[in-house]
Amino acid sequence: MRTVPTLLVTASAALLALASHAGATDSALQAKMGEPLHGLTTVQRDRFQIGRTLFSMPIPIEDGLGPIMNKSNCGSCHSNPIGGWGAISVTRFGIEKKGVFSLYPGESQSLAQSLANSSFCAEVVPADATVVRTRLTNSSMAFGLVEAIPDVQIAAHADELDVDGDGVSGRVHWVRPLEAAPTSPLRAGRFGWKAQVATVLTFSSDASRNEMGFTNRLTPDENPPNGDFARSAVCDAVSDPEDTNDADGFAFIDRVTHFQRYLAPPPQTPRSGMTGETLFNQVGCVKCHSASFTTSSDALLENAIRSQSIRPYSDFLLHDVGLIADGISDGDATEAEMRTPTLWGVRTRDPMLHDGSAAGGSFTARVTLAIAKHGPYGEGAASSAAFALLSPSNQAHLVKFLNSLGRAEFDFDGDGIIDILDFFALRVCIAQGTTNADNECAIADVNQDGSVNATDVDLFVLAFNGDILDCNNNSVADLRDIALGTSQDANDDGVPDECMACPADVSGDGTVNGVDLSIVLANWAGSGAGDIDHDGIVNGADLAVVLAGWGLCQ
Repeated sequence: MRTVPTLLVTASAALLALASHAGATDSALQAKMGEPLHGLTTVQRDRFQIGRTLFSMPIPIEDGLGPIMNKSNCGSCHSNPIGGWGAISVTRFGIEKKGVFSLYPGESQSLAQSLANSSFCAEVVPADATVVRTRLTNSSMAFGLVEAIPDVQIAAHADELDVDGDGVSGRVHWVRPLEAAPTSPLRAGRFGWKAQVATVLTFSSDASRNEMGFTNRLTPDENPPNGDFARSAVCDAVSDPEDTNDADGFAFIDRVTHFQRYLAPPPQTPRSGMTGETLFNQVGCVKCHSASFTTSSDALLENAIRSQSIRPYSDFLLHDVGLIADGISDGDATEAEMRTPTLWGVRTRDPMLHDGSAAGGSFTARVTLAIAKHGPYGEGAASSAAFALLSPSNQAHLVKFLNSLGRAEFDFDGDGIIDILDFFALRVCIAQGTTNADNECAIADVNQDGSVNATDVDLFVLAFNGDILDCNNNSVADLRDIALGTSQDANDDGVPDECMACPADVSGDGTVNGVDLSIVLANWAGSGAGDIDHDGIVNGADLAVVLAGWGLCQ
């Protein structure tokens, strides 16, 4: 039988003890998808949490939901994780004549609302609409950091006339935020499939009104079903704007803006050095999916957002994407153009592409199909063709790199949870010795020093999704003791063997028998399993313990 492990007084106490070993702090770890930015103040973290709650809280009809909408809350679409990608699609429709898109007569936008407060108010896609397309939900990850990219940095990637002749000619979609004065300068759009939005607040306001029918100070007028204001007036009894300030002076659109603004960027593990990224650059994917930007140094920005280096893998420009274009214009964005989507976090995205046409199956299958769909026409065609010409092993390298975008450190099995199964993999990597960015053990080499060692173990304990135990009461987490060999764990249950009330039960099956004897004899004169007294060698003293304890553990 085992003694009951002692849970350290608080998780924070355990982490402080670990920090004394190798200076480990949770800021050395990348935030997981859906977590807040590192470096937020207490007030900012509180705003993040309040915004996160409201992001997924359905808006009641009596508070202003509808009369037409697609969902009752933001989290229904941005769900993987909350604030991330979604599998929900919306419908866009209109009229096409000679390759030119126009809104359906009487409509003020191309977005169709699929739900309504009543059948009388329901909107329909007209049977004679000649353009009907679906678009998937984009991610809201790290929106505050993306908004803080200076316009000049985005514009520097533009090559509207393809001066360098490489077939890639991205251009900025210049737009004016809803909250900006009519005479204010235009901003570089960066959000939405057409880069039609430049700020998080505009994004929140637009989605609030158009996706949920919840009018607000920036978009105060209802979107009537199929342009019919008479029906809208009958179905909507709540005065506009429906979004009002709370006791702290914030409206709903401000609260969900806080959440999206303070979302951390998805992790990239390993952070650099993969052969796949070199190939990603060589085949030309980087021409649109630009790796890095640095946010503004504006003193008015929050410390967690100001002067940060980020790796979104997007240039936020409009590009002619050929056959995968949606045929819909939006502002200055043409029918053939789409904004380069960010790739950070792409490993969790299913479906892929704006229309969801790369869906299901393995990540490798989805992303390979998505790359193929960039050809044979459009600005991504050359890169798609170059990828197809890579050897199978190099294609696998490139896909593995893409699979690193969104992967949490230590998440060996890729389930987003750092648990005891990942701990067992960590132990294998410690025993392996050296590693490199292409090796699977790179997932645990946080500081990329070429080995998985004590520093990484301390960070693993910080990342562990479970109780931090100290059953031997040495003020060190049991996982650290086991990983570094201070304690043995013969039966691989994550509990040091010395915590067993029956130390002779080396196998941990509740009985001291031939199995335990064989473990001692198999490791005779060595160390590790069978070293019951932990003197560094398996010998007669350990054999004596087994013989003395023979039988059922009491």
